[in-house]
Amino acid sequence: MNDRFRLDVHLEADFAGRALRQDVQRALTTTPKSLPPKWFYDKVGSDLFEAITELPEYYPTRAEAEILTTHAADIADASKATMLVELGSGSSTKTRLLLDALQEKTKLRHYVALDVSASALTSAGNSLLADYPDLHVHGLVADFDHHLDLIPAHDQRLIAFLGGTIGNFEPGDRQRFLREVRNQMTRRDFFLLGTDLVKSPDVLVPAYDDSQGVTAAFNRNVLAVINRELDADFPVADFEHIAVWDSENEWIEMRLKAPRALQVQVRAIELEATFDAGEQMRTEISAKFRHVGLNDEMRQAGFHE
Repeated sequence: MNDRFRLDVHLEADFAGRALRQDVQRALTTTPKSLPPKWFYDKVGSDLFEAITELPEYYPTRAEAEILTTHAADIADASKATMLVELGSGSSTKTRLLLDALQEKTKLRHYVALDVSASALTSAGNSLLADYPDLHVHGLVADFDHHLDLIPAHDQRLIAFLGGTIGNFEPGDRQRFLREVRNQMTRRDFFLLGTDLVKSPDVLVPAYDDSQGVTAAFNRNVLAVINRELDADFPVADFEHIAVWDSENEWIEMRLKAPRALQVQVRAIELEATFDAGEQMRTEISAKFRHVGLNDEMRQAGFHE
């Protein structure tokens, strides 16, 4: 075991299974049906999302990487962080841009990654240790929506929440999450938030409904996850992928549309779910922001520039 890598597990062995059962029970017994997007990311879903980030229509990943490439040194200068903390880190790939800048500017030696996947944290941690010989990596197997208090204290931290994931929160949940992040910070800490701005639906919708059908396969895969984990019988391939721009809420909605009237058995939770022909289940929102509104939300959560 490398003495520069530490992995702390704060989730019970059945945490994901219990959460999935609760979310599916709620999703399939409410009107309209709505499932949280976190269940997209099994191995197949994660691979499909990586493919999505390479598609010509999907601009967010490239745009964020370009911003970090241009401004990582400025971020390091402003924060002077001696510890980088990433929430929902996954593979930690874009974080390397920040690590490079921080190690050059502040001699940063500590990186904390919080994610629900122990395997993802271990894989990313081992990769970082090989490339950053002076770096100490601390993986926290935890849920950033519940366990922010587990982030270790340090002299000066930069807490990063990238990838536009904040857009998956409904407004009330988003405000609660931002306040909790702020409550865990000291006056010396900085928060780096990655968001996507409102733009033409002609740009937004294709990013979530690509011409090759990769996003459609990614969306439908959540039904395959439910089938496998909860012994359900969704006819996965028959559901239609839909992406729409909600101009009132200023977010993209991804949905799955039932091809016909269906009765779906979810045996692990002893549930029979009924779908009308054409009924749609929401599987994700991706909110887009305007500068003024986002600044207001951040101030309400206790942040200041």
